Amino acid sequence: MSTALLTARNLQLHHAQRHILKDVSLRVAEQQIVTLIGPNGAGKSTLVRVLLGLQKANSGEIWRKPGLRIGYMPQRLVLSDQLPLTVRRFLALVEPPKTPDLREIGQQTGILHLLDQPMQSLSGGEHQRVLLARALLRKPQLLVLDEPVQGVDVTGQAALYHLIAQLRDQQGCAVLMVSHDLHLVMAQTDEVICLNSHVCCSGHPESVTRDPAYLELFGCAADADLALYTHHHDHTHDALGEALPGIAHVHHAGCEHDTHPDEPR
Repeated sequence: MSTALLTARNLQLHHAQRHILKDVSLRVAEQQIVTLIGPNGAGKSTLVRVLLGLQKANSGEIWRKPGLRIGYMPQRLVLSDQLPLTVRRFLALVEPPKTPDLREIGQQTGILHLLDQPMQSLSGGEHQRVLLARALLRKPQLLVLDEPVQGVDVTGQAALYHLIAQLRDQQGCAVLMVSHDLHLVMAQTDEVICLNSHVCCSGHPESVTRDPAYLELFGCAADADLALYTHHHDHTHDALGEALPGIAHVHHAGCEHDTHPDEPR
């Protein structure tokens, strides 16, 4: 088993008799990508803040590897128009980066051409890549990403998730991220934790999508969006590849039905 970088046990957080986090436990190991999913209000961002020490839980234990370097990327950072900043100056706010580091990370994240652009002029995808570069400049052993594709179009989302997986391999860091888009991150994550105040289920992404707790939260519609299905080939095709009339049996995890070509699909 890989060495743990961060573990949490039995985290409890409540406010005004409402359980925000209830008995939440997790483990992030070296070079592992762990993705938190769950509906809005499930406590995902709160859990991230608790793990980072930015918010205190009512009870439970958090252990971080001594000297653990963490790079944190928030959902989105809103900058006032009254504070004009170039990308280069923004990246230097926390700690002025060394030129070789800035060049390497700027190239990896695709922002080198943006360094002298105002932050306020960036597109959603460019903005998120700058925030990612800022987190990477800390040379983290653990990269924590809260909704890293916030405000990014669908094509850009897939590219950004692919980049995150590449960076894990290049930097040798672990990744803990929050996402609503399991169908996009499935190929880029090692473990999924489905959260709804408590941990509903966890494991490999494909096993999570078949878990009754996941299906109860997201239903067959979400499962269909993931395109995880087994197509039983009980019909034939013509010379152009079109299906000839017949009945095709489609099985979705936790949802099963037959479709006929004359029926709506």
